[in-house]
Amino acid sequence: MKPIIRIIDLHKQYRIGDKRAPYSTLREDLVRLLRSPFQRWRSGGKRDHASIWALRGVSFDVAPGSVVGIIGRNGAGKSTLLKILSRITEPTKGRAELYGRVGSLLEVGTGFHPELTGRENIFLSGGILGMRKREIGRQFDAIVAFAEIEKFLETPVKHYSSGMYTKLAFSVAAHLDPEILLVDEVLAVGDANFQKKCLGKMREVAGGGRTVLFVSHNSASIEALCDRCIWLRDGRVEADGGTQDLLRRYLIADGAQEAAEITLAGHPGRTPGSETIMRTARLFSQDGVLTTSVRMSESFAIQVEFSRSTPGKPVLGMAFKTVTGAPLFGVNNRFIPAKQMPANAKEGVITCWIDSPPLMPGTYFVDLYFGEEYRDLEVVREALSFHVEPADVFGTGQLCPPQAGPICWGARFEYDDCLEKPVATCDTTAPVRSH
Repeated sequence: MKPIIRIIDLHKQYRIGDKRAPYSTLREDLVRLLRSPFQRWRSGGKRDHASIWALRGVSFDVAPGSVVGIIGRNGAGKSTLLKILSRITEPTKGRAELYGRVGSLLEVGTGFHPELTGRENIFLSGGILGMRKREIGRQFDAIVAFAEIEKFLETPVKHYSSGMYTKLAFSVAAHLDPEILLVDEVLAVGDANFQKKCLGKMREVAGGGRTVLFVSHNSASIEALCDRCIWLRDGRVEADGGTQDLLRRYLIADGAQEAAEITLAGHPGRTPGSETIMRTARLFSQDGVLTTSVRMSESFAIQVEFSRSTPGKPVLGMAFKTVTGAPLFGVNNRFIPAKQMPANAKEGVITCWIDSPPLMPGTYFVDLYFGEEYRDLEVVREALSFHVEPADVFGTGQLCPPQAGPICWGARFEYDDCLEKPVATCDTTAPVRSH
């Protein structure tokens, strides 16, 4: 099958520090021309500006009907790639071939004028985005209903709230009907309910046979919508493959760039005056890679290296809490059976696996306790931190809103039209969590 998108050795260079006046007179041009040899001689032939490469040798193909996620850190070249494909900017080298009508959702609100009404801006923005007047008329009622602005349709958008403005802008862009759709981080508009509508609309677009390139930092949305991912790093293609595997590799690599191994001897959270026993703490992904980022519902391990002056049975406790200090849960080998824990040890390494914690996306801290059977010998508050990245744990592309709390607990829902139907006996062999 012939690809609908072909990216061949794409490069994009930007010059920084190259300040130019937008307009100049003939006299100014002549003066600049006469001065330039002397300026170059004084500067040793060096230019006054530097260059950066946003893209360096990017090549890949996309088959018709594919939904491809583009992931990477800020500055990796994701938005630059979509701008080249949208013909907003030209590549420095290489070429991009697109076989079909292209629609872009790069910046919501493109073409809106504050003095025009909502109705007028729908036609204005739709025209700028490439829709014909007849198409806009056909989609008009759907656009208005999706944006939920029926009462304010004849009001100038300068009187809209920021939420109303972004809802209308997304609604116009989302009702394009191209063969190729380029989407750059536009699902985070409006309130939580509207974001669910946006995700549903994108599912509808993706399921309609159109080809989609989707840039987002929300890995749950990427996982829900995309069957393939391309990972950009420093303007190059780092990896290309299945969504789940590539997201896991990306998050591990992204977290590994931070401090995944903490020296505890001089840690500011240590209890003053206590013996220094715990030396280092490390956090590992479920694949055994040092990291500070883990995905929702995936297991991870915390490893503590210790050395003490007198031998004894080591007891290690961990208390997990939110960034505000609210306690979540704790583990301790006093009450959880431990394998190969010696009765008398002066030094060693203890590894604790946290199995599939039901944590919402966010940052969490861990307090470490080291002691004997009945007392703590050393405490290090907020010894290490880690970040939980979103994932499509329920298979819907949606999660509970953050205000519901830091715990993401699964459940099973049943429905019956009999009002007096008794509750069935719980099947204890079935998993309670849905992920």
